[in-house]
Amino acid sequence: MFKAMFGLGLLGILALGDGRPAVAGESAVPAVITLTQPRDFQVVQRTAAAGGRVVIAGSLSSLPDALLSARIVGTNAAGAFMGPWEPLAMDPRVAAFRGGIACPAGGWYRLEVRAARGETVVAEGRVEHLGMGEVFVVAGQSNSANYGEEKQETATGLVAAWDGTNWRLAKDPQPGAEGGGGSFLPALGDRLAKELGVPVGFVSLGVGATSVREWLPTGMAFDRPPTLTRNVVTVGTSEWEASGRIFEHFSGRLKALGTHGFRAVLWHQGESDAHQADPTRTLPGEGYRRLLEELIRATRREIGWEAPWFVAQVSYHIPTDTGDPAIRAAQQAVVADGMALAGPDTDTLTGERRENHGQGVHLSALGLREHGALWAEKVLPWLRTQLASPTPAGKAGPGR
Repeated sequence: MFKAMFGLGLLGILALGDGRPAVAGESAVPAVITLTQPRDFQVVQRTAAAGGRVVIAGSLSSLPDALLSARIVGTNAAGAFMGPWEPLAMDPRVAAFRGGIACPAGGWYRLEVRAARGETVVAEGRVEHLGMGEVFVVAGQSNSANYGEEKQETATGLVAAWDGTNWRLAKDPQPGAEGGGGSFLPALGDRLAKELGVPVGFVSLGVGATSVREWLPTGMAFDRPPTLTRNVVTVGTSEWEASGRIFEHFSGRLKALGTHGFRAVLWHQGESDAHQADPTRTLPGEGYRRLLEELIRATRREIGWEAPWFVAQVSYHIPTDTGDPAIRAAQQAVVADGMALAGPDTDTLTGERRENHGQGVHLSALGLREHGALWAEKVLPWLRTQLASPTPAGKAGPGR
């Protein structure tokens, strides 16, 4: 497309991308649009039932006098959609740009960006898969992560996951969480996508075998160390604190999503605080309640908005230890205190729903699918009330 024109002698005239001749000294390097945001398969959290705004960022090289514009093309619940070309801000003195355009709920869409000089398009960029839908952060220990017996994948093709940099379809193991096996996220995402008619995105951050104590920021002391102390620091006689590593990673990932950039945190954790072999490492119910509420408060302070949390009831170990009443009551109390919404009771996933023919703590393929269904039963009714509200995503709901 861009070819040097030879035989023009001392004028040194070159052809630019639109075929217009240029005098010596004007760049003949092809104009290139490089998009850094959104990423392919990214799901953007909608701010209303009808949709939201997608941020578009990148750079335009070698064409300082071009005008930028963007549009959305694809399908949604109403059928085929083609949005109008909308202008993006561009300063001829600065290569980088950032702006945004409206996007209806749905996807996958194709985002098209073009640079034009007059009526001639001289550079183009695109993102092939863009969703405007629902985003959830998933955190906790192994059964929130990739420790299921069999890997799962999205059946609808409308469920994606983010690793902190890139998005991809949510095929296990989920990026960002520990473990190399299966998760409940494809099942949950597929159910939500079918019910809501929009793509679903997950930010999976589970860390295997962790106590709630290990998720705390530094400065919050506790008087009993967890069974595993890889994320714990001794700060006094019979006094410990979390190292803060998990909290910093967790809150950092949430902040990167932006204010109201996700719908809710789904918290699934409790096994490593319940019925430990060394009873001095077991966290009493009141202690679990206090520390989880402190974690929720600290996270909200760190990210600067009242992000809703769902807290599951979970404390299952093996068939002869199917639950810890103290931890379960503490999880219920966090909900009763208005700090969180009630997640599913996954201690009910017993027998063939557990790995190793029902003998393990992790979930079988059947268990993973039912785990996703249990979460959907809790999330969907609440989500429908949020979609009926004019407030921003995540604005309504409990918070202190």
